[in-house]
Amino acid sequence: MTSQPEHERFVDAEVVGSFLQLRVRRVLELARQGLIPAYPLGSGSRRVWRFRLSEVAAALGSLRVDYSRQSPAPEQETL
Repeated sequence: MTSQPEHERFVDAEVVGSFLQLRVRRVLELARQGLIPAYPLGSGSRRVWRFRLSEVAAALGSLRVDYSRQSPAPEQETL
């Protein structure tokens, strides 16, 4: 007997926003720019976007961070 692999469900931008701690609008901007993997449904200007959390996490994990462009952490005062 062979078992079928369990398929990952698609989620909406609200779930991805919660996962990434971003606003839904920002998630949709990143999807439109192709910076995170997303699947547009429909055509025209009002598409519905769906995502797989594993693909979003893998894409972010593979990004290289340019630490020279980051601002340093603020210094904390010691009491």
